[in-house]
Amino acid sequence: LKAAHLSPHALLAVLGALPQLCRLGPTWDTEGTMFTRFVEPGRLALITYGPCEGKMCTIIDIVDQKRVVVDGPEDVTGVRRHMMPVKRLSLTDLKAQLPRGAREKTLRTALQKDDIIKKWSETSWAKKLKAKEVRAGMSDFDRFKLMVARKKRASEVKGVMKKTKK
Repeated sequence: LKAAHLSPHALLAVLGALPQLCRLGPTWDTEGTMFTRFVEPGRLALITYGPCEGKMCTIIDIVDQKRVVVDGPEDVTGVRRHMMPVKRLSLTDLKAQLPRGAREKTLRTALQKDDIIKKWSETSWAKKLKAKEVRAGMSDFDRFKLMVARKKRASEVKGVMKKTKK
């Protein structure tokens, strides 16, 4: 039996390491259940493709295996209620308590009650998206000032490290 002829999964199964490796994955929690981010009403999601790309939405209803109805609400996130494929969404850990097919008013009160939008803005994922947006909006002069500031900081760190080495 040569290892070169086996797929990676088959090789791991032969070695008996597959169950241990699976438990180390990011989707496993401490109880050993597989996924924690389900497609369900009230789940906050990030739109990853289309005209609303980069905006947050809330799943309102499930149409079928591949499509859901999402809503912002529009005055909060800029997303109108519409149908969207699940492939175009990235689910977050945040979830509001909502019944299926909730009205916009119910959605707004649920988001305010659970403080979902504030919780989202405090996550590292949201902070990274915000930083990416800020960097994309920088002018040429802003990028130059950033470069100069980084060089200055690096030289100061280098000087302090040189002193501590002696």
